[in-house]
Amino acid sequence: MKPARALALPLGLGAVVSALVLGCTGGPDGWPDRPGPKVVASFPPVASIALAVAGPDAVVLPVMSGQSPHGGEPKPGDLRLLRRADLFVINGLGLDDRLATKFAATAGRPVRVVNLGASIDPKDLLDGGACEHDGHDHAAHAADGDNTDPHAWLGLKHARTFATKLAGELAAIDAPHAADYAARAAAFHAKLDAVQADGAALLKDKKDRKFLPFHASMAYFAQSFGLTMVDPIQSVPGQEPTPKKLDEIVKACLDQKVRVIAVEPQFSAQSSAKRVRDELTRRGLADVVMVELDPLETCPAGELSGDWYAAKMRANVVALAGALK
Repeated sequence: MKPARALALPLGLGAVVSALVLGCTGGPDGWPDRPGPKVVASFPPVASIALAVAGPDAVVLPVMSGQSPHGGEPKPGDLRLLRRADLFVINGLGLDDRLATKFAATAGRPVRVVNLGASIDPKDLLDGGACEHDGHDHAAHAADGDNTDPHAWLGLKHARTFATKLAGELAAIDAPHAADYAARAAAFHAKLDAVQADGAALLKDKKDRKFLPFHASMAYFAQSFGLTMVDPIQSVPGQEPTPKKLDEIVKACLDQKVRVIAVEPQFSAQSSAKRVRDELTRRGLADVVMVELDPLETCPAGELSGDWYAAKMRANVVALAGALK
């Protein structure tokens, strides 16, 4: 007989658990009083994939769900989770590695860090270019010979790899449920296969397959669907481009006839994107449009689930296909 199962909880930002969990309430450290592996996930896409694989056999709690992983800081409640966690799952690739180091230093005991990015074949990783983020500077990494684009979760192929890796890690510490983890990883793969197939169908007749991203986060997404990005509007998220940079962006869009501008819900101030749109229109480029693409770096509390990742990726490709011609 299998042991009692723990619930995979879609709770946000390391809050103390107060909801009823299969008849049990959470303890003061945020964990429900249930058996099964305890998994902390560094930010929403990692947490959603972990929830999909864990199902009812492990508890998954996300941290940083309301903050960007680019330089976000954990709260005291987030840090407390590590004191009883079995696994701390991160994207890696220079994105949330610093966060993992900080968490491990506060855990008070060894916690296994699962670096999902390390499971990707290096030849399948993209160059990060000159893009910079708070807490992650690609140009600086280039000086060390590492200029990898860390936004691997936005590639469907890499998300499948993440699920497979998580199934193996959970099976290693919870052998009685190994087949269940593997089955849920396979089901997650099938969902992403459907997203990819539906996206390909929506895009198959599009002659216009280029878009201007708000910042350089969507390259793996573009690769998943055979699309092309031009250089982003913002090299540093939240930092407006200089007038000279805006002129370069407009010229590139005119030269390549790029009429679709992607913006992100995490940035309500999109004045630079609007200026690019207006200037392209003024210079005679027809049907310039702005479309929202979500890099999945944050998630409102209460919305995170095992289905969230696939749903958001589907919404992205549907939105972009609707804008392209």
